[in-house]
Amino acid sequence: IKQSVVWWQSIPCSLLTIPPSPGLSGKAYVREKVCQEYRMLGKENFRTLTILANSRKYSNGTFEEISHLVREIVSLAETCCADGADPSCYDAGSTALSVKSCSADSPFPAHPGTAECCAQQGLERKLCLAALRHPPQPLPRYLQPSDKELCRAFRRDPREFADRFLYEYASSYSQAPLPVLLGSTRTFLSMVSTCCISSAPTACFLKEKLDRKTLSLLTLTSNRICSRFSAYGKDKVSFSYLASLAQKVPTASFEDLLPLAEDAAEVSSQCCDSVAEDCMQKKLLEHTAKVCTALSARDSRFADCCTGKNLMENHFCILAMLPAPDPKLPEAPEPTNKELCGKDGALHATRSLFELARRHPSLPDAILAKLYDSSGKLWGKCCSTKDPSACLDSKRKQMEAELLPFLEKASQLCGQYNELSFLEFKKRLRESLAQEQPEASPARLEQLLEQRASFASTCCLPDAPPLLCASKV
Repeated sequence: IKQSVVWWQSIPCSLLTIPPSPGLSGKAYVREKVCQEYRMLGKENFRTLTILANSRKYSNGTFEEISHLVREIVSLAETCCADGADPSCYDAGSTALSVKSCSADSPFPAHPGTAECCAQQGLERKLCLAALRHPPQPLPRYLQPSDKELCRAFRRDPREFADRFLYEYASSYSQAPLPVLLGSTRTFLSMVSTCCISSAPTACFLKEKLDRKTLSLLTLTSNRICSRFSAYGKDKVSFSYLASLAQKVPTASFEDLLPLAEDAAEVSSQCCDSVAEDCMQKKLLEHTAKVCTALSARDSRFADCCTGKNLMENHFCILAMLPAPDPKLPEAPEPTNKELCGKDGALHATRSLFELARRHPSLPDAILAKLYDSSGKLWGKCCSTKDPSACLDSKRKQMEAELLPFLEKASQLCGQYNELSFLEFKKRLRESLAQEQPEASPARLEQLLEQRASFASTCCLPDAPPLLCASKV
């Protein structure tokens, strides 16, 4: 049984990106790249990486849909990469695959953008279909079965077990970099194949899970980091991290925290789409060391998180840290209209939002991210008018009247959610809603209660899913 998955341990990450032969372009480039991978990996390893890559790409697809797609891709490579195969074989086969993707009864994963791609022809259609990707799952859905259930499924059919695990894990953590997923799934299948034939499986699983702990945390953490990067982009990720640090250690200055936020954004930018084997782990550990050096002396909670020898655990501890209590800081100076419309306008606008975040530590990331977007549009629009000062002054008055009460309410909601038990939180929320809206019917009050409780339980947390919470704001 162990031999049926032991090959999986030997796949080097360097094979995830194989340079094509020089002088090739277009269709020949694609065929040569695929065939190099197929020949160097062998059919089974190529098939496994195809399951992993397509489960990530189409994370909302069913196991059956992914299986159909994998069979077609592997069959195409097996036929067209064989010695003596017609040079046009791969192009003809991939064209047939794109036609099948566009049929009404296509067995492949459905995607909202498929119809637009299918309106095109030839290479444009294939490139368009290849670029399609499902949005990430809001939260990882993979739940690891018990050790006994794992071994029962593994013994029943090792290949089916491995395929289903790869699909479920990769679609659940679809934003984790491919080399991280490869390492994590490889060690998991190795653990199962070793422990399910062990004379002492319980002790074996315990030891193997401890050995995998750092890699498991890296998968979870990098999936969160790259989900945010995918949703926000580099600049907004930098602001999101800056605001998060400001809320956790509000006594730190803008100058202290901005370099750390920019460094975190650089890690995302360099490693989320990288196929370098150790990019995410290496860069993330370097970043964690910088954060610990800069903030341990400033805040006892950071000092506690940074005492461990395992930097990945330290980073996870920092990510999970709740906001600090309200720091009661003096009112922040507003940037002048001249500063906002000057060459460093973006920096002044970011500093202003930083000051807001540190004074409202319980404001959720989703609301701060919305403010980041709207403030950028606002000062950009006003600064291009004939009278920027009049425009900005008008918008400031509007914000003071409409926005500040909303921010206070959101901050209070998340503050209570983080401080109270869930039952106590709902009791307080019900009381405050009844005071706010005395004319509302019991049914309406219950609807508002569930809506706000749902927002709080999803979006007031440090690891709140960005796209889902943006729609809830």
